[in-house]
Amino acid sequence: MRLEPKQSPSLAATFLYPAGAIAATLLFASILVLAAGASPLSVFYLVAKGAAGSQFALFETLTRATPLIFTGLAVAVAFRAKLWNIGAEAQLYIGAVITVVLGAGALPLPGPVLIPLIAMAAMVGGALMLLGPALLKTRFGVDEVVTTLLLNFIILLFVSMLLEGPLKDPMALGWPQSEKLEKAARLPRMITGKRLHYGFAMAIASAIITWVIMKKTTLGYEMRAVGHNPKAAGFAGIAVNSVLVKTALLSGGLAALAGFSEVAGLKGSLTLDLSPGYGMTGVVVAMLALLNPLGVVLSAIFVSGIFVGADAMSRSADVPSYIADVMVATALLTMVTAIMLTRYRIKWR
Repeated sequence: MRLEPKQSPSLAATFLYPAGAIAATLLFASILVLAAGASPLSVFYLVAKGAAGSQFALFETLTRATPLIFTGLAVAVAFRAKLWNIGAEAQLYIGAVITVVLGAGALPLPGPVLIPLIAMAAMVGGALMLLGPALLKTRFGVDEVVTTLLLNFIILLFVSMLLEGPLKDPMALGWPQSEKLEKAARLPRMITGKRLHYGFAMAIASAIITWVIMKKTTLGYEMRAVGHNPKAAGFAGIAVNSVLVKTALLSGGLAALAGFSEVAGLKGSLTLDLSPGYGMTGVVVAMLALLNPLGVVLSAIFVSGIFVGADAMSRSADVPSYIADVMVATALLTMVTAIMLTRYRIKWR
């Protein structure tokens, strides 16, 4: 058996294979639900109801989708240029640290000035976090999968040290968390009484801007060219290493905005459990969206709906909420297979 690249994948295959991946995910989840002694239809109905069955549920889904949009965009940008950024979690936490440092009273500025300033500073921190692995890749050929993955653990330990030391809130009764952000540094809520904040609007705007960059600019063209064939891109006059560095800066900055939005828009302070794995889930979001920035928005809402709906479902049915983790992981595996079948055909010998 060998794989042959397709000259031009058909439009039907481009949509049918991903649809088949989602169907396979639901089928596999149904088997697990049956094994747990429940009805798949009733469980899926409860998941859908828990994710969008009420105004509260819908706003919770959108709130949880906000950081996933940012990390999904970060992964989509990097993967498009074949820069395998597996460290969005580290970049998220760096963005959160910078948000706390600048927003807890260090800069006595009004909100309209302070919030954009903190957001830009967080982006710079996340960009620099990915710049190191990018330079190691371009200068010395070091595998960025290893460096970005290991940085996740290093940054988590670094944040833990900060929360037990310089950033620890003396009023937290020993609980490892930072001081609260000043009111001027907080993102306002989009709807009074709901948790949905303007970080979601920032995420939508970021997706649109990222799509424009990738589809309508020279940098986007160069990113796609390097992603398709770096040797051919270099032969055509594209500075491959420069493109990879620019891609790393953009990707790291987007991931850092996830940390900024979670602290400034939702939590108000930094804790070690700020992210339940948004960085790695961003890989699933980006792959489900086929690396399309606008598709990332829909993909993030879909994945968020699974998690929020599964939490609500577990309270009504005797099925553990971990079914959501299984569904997301299966969706990643099946979607990767679908992408392969879209671009390649299997030849038997």
